[in-house]
Amino acid sequence: MRDGTLALHSGRQPGQSLAPSRAVDIGWHAYTAIAWDTYSRQRPEDRPTNAAGETTWFNWTAYPDHGPGAELLETPAGGRVLDLGCGKGGNAAHLATLGMRAVGVDVSPQQLVAARERWGWTSGLQLHQADAISFLREDQEGFAAVYSVYGAVWFTDPARLLPAIRERLRPGGRLVFSQRPPVEGCYGCQASYIPRGADEDPLVVKRWDYEPDAWERLLKEHGFSDVSADVLAAPPGNRKTGTLIVRARA
Repeated sequence: MRDGTLALHSGRQPGQSLAPSRAVDIGWHAYTAIAWDTYSRQRPEDRPTNAAGETTWFNWTAYPDHGPGAELLETPAGGRVLDLGCGKGGNAAHLATLGMRAVGVDVSPQQLVAARERWGWTSGLQLHQADAISFLREDQEGFAAVYSVYGAVWFTDPARLLPAIRERLRPGGRLVFSQRPPVEGCYGCQASYIPRGADEDPLVVKRWDYEPDAWERLLKEHGFSDVSADVLAAPPGNRKTGTLIVRARA
C-alpha cells in the first residue's frame, strides 16, 4: 500500500517529460522499482495492532482506524483476490486471515521483503514481484475481486490497466480502489516526486488523477458496471484531505 501521507507533489508543466534521463538509461520498469524501494525506506513500519487490538486489519485510507474495511470487496472466504501495489502486505494478509486466497503484487523488492518478513507465515497469502499489467496478463485463474489502496491503480495508465483488470475479473467480480482526491485543475497524468538526499534530485513516478465523475465514465467505457466514486471525508482533526474510493463490478 502507498501511504497517502507522503507528499507526492504535482509539478508537470505542458510539454515537460515525466521520465528523467536515468529512466531512459535503465528502463522505466527498473527505474520505478528503484523509486518505490526509496519510498519504502522512508516509511515507518506498520503498527503491531490497530485501535481495536487486532493484529491484522484492512484500511482504505491514509488515516489509521478510519473508514470501511474488507466488506467493500464483497468476497466470501475461499474467494481469490488481488492487491495491485500491495506494499508491505498488511491488507492482503488480513484478507488471508479471513479465509480468502490473497495475492499481493508489487514492483518494489524492498516492499516485498518487508511483507514477507512480517506476513510470510500467513496461510493463503501469495506475494509476487511484478508490475500490475504484466502480472494480470500472465495470470490464468482470474479473481473474485481486484483492489488497490493508494497503489498501482493510481500509478498506472488506466487506458492500459483497466482492460487488463476486466479480463481477469470473474463475472460479477468487484474492482475497488482508493487514492487521494485530485487537486482542482490537475487531472490526467501527473508527476509525483519521491525525495532523496539533499544533494540528489528526487525520483519521479507517474500517477493518474481524475474527479469522481471522470472515473465513473472511464470505468463504464471499459466495460464495468455498478460504478460509484465518492470522497470519504477525513476524520476529525487538522488534516482535511479525504479519500477517493471507487467501486465497480465486472
